[in-house]
Amino acid sequence: MKFLVFLGTVRDSTPPKPARLGLRVLKACLACLNTRYIGHEVEFVDALDYPLDNVFKPHFAYQKGKAPSSLNALAERIESSDGFIMISPEYNHSMSPALMNLLNHFGSSLFSYKPSAIVTYSAGQWGGMRAAIGMRTFLSELGCLPVSAMVHIPKAQEAFAEDGSLILEEEQDSWFNYFDRSFSQLEWWAQASKQHRAEINPHGKIMDFKSNPSERNAP
Repeated sequence: MKFLVFLGTVRDSTPPKPARLGLRVLKACLACLNTRYIGHEVEFVDALDYPLDNVFKPHFAYQKGKAPSSLNALAERIESSDGFIMISPEYNHSMSPALMNLLNHFGSSLFSYKPSAIVTYSAGQWGGMRAAIGMRTFLSELGCLPVSAMVHIPKAQEAFAEDGSLILEEEQDSWFNYFDRSFSQLEWWAQASKQHRAEINPHGKIMDFKSNPSERNAP
């Protein structure tokens, strides 16, 4: 199966904290996936590679073939994926604005009927868990329902080195076992949904929202 790992941090300045702390978390997650989930294709999507536009125009608002090539390429990667891992810091008790902006470029039909896993982190004691609660609703609206187990990493700068390795090497199994609670659920649901999509096309059975908001209205 194919999984996309989104990193939602774009802040690369320092001090006071290590620049792009999320890169440490990303590398730790990738190390776990590449060690314990061999056979799957795992790709990384960096929100920093998609700068904010002065005027927001989502991918689905362009005429066919007229969207920027970077958005077209990412849309194809999303559509071809079987599940998603969303890594986000916490800003004002909410998910990363950069991650939300990037995901908002794409219609839910690209994400729908595939699972997602939430990974949050912080330099403080809460590990981004308040942002994760809001991410559940947001990702559900995209159609990629989050699995029940989430990953929260407090004081990430004290847990992971710049290369994603554990500062205390003896804690690697403990951290990977913690990641596994979420990643193994993601793998299970991704396999189940992929098999069912192959048997029944959900976009044919359940009509996608296409043109008019009234399509969502009750009679």
